Amino acid sequence: MRRVIVSNSISLDGFASGPNGELDWFAYKGFLKGTELGKYTRALLNSVDSILLGRQTYDEFSSRWPTRTDDDPVITERMNNLPKFVFSRSLKQVAWGNWGTAKLVKEDAATALSKMKQEPGRDMVVLGSFTLVSTLMKAGLIDEYQLLVYPVVLGKGRPEFKDLNARYSLNLLDVKQFKSGAVELVYQPLKEAKPRAG
Repeated sequence: MRRVIVSNSISLDGFASGPNGELDWFAYKGFLKGTELGKYTRALLNSVDSILLGRQTYDEFSSRWPTRTDDDPVITERMNNLPKFVFSRSLKQVAWGNWGTAKLVKEDAATALSKMKQEPGRDMVVLGSFTLVSTLMKAGLIDEYQLLVYPVVLGKGRPEFKDLNARYSLNLLDVKQFKSGAVELVYQPLKEAKPRAG
């Protein structure tokens, strides 16, 4: 069975972006070229056969990646060429520059992913897409979390996990420290979520 992997960068206080979507605390011009994060991203994108995106992350990524020239060419090629599934009920169509690798999924995300996991293929990765992450988490469809925790406290912003009404226990599989001070934490779900009391 194919796995769903979540790979996201978060601040020490659990935010995946600033209040206005700011990513400058880890994403800057050429931030993947020749860096440990670049090496990690290369390996990740070479291990999957598709990228799963929510509407907001799709909007951000599709406006930048098709014309990006300032980063690792292997990562840019993989980001542009890998099939992308965009989960949105509000979008009418999706495009990815001239690459033609994006497909709109209007079906309920949990239902669609349950089917996709049964299909032949390699692992799938969710990048960004915080609402999609929470939806899949509630449905028990995430097999692995790869979280890159950066040594910065944002104070406020968009949380990595939101609108969850249960406790989710995770099993730590691996820890890796980067020279930048970031730490990669790899988890897998331990058991079924328990509803919160009260």
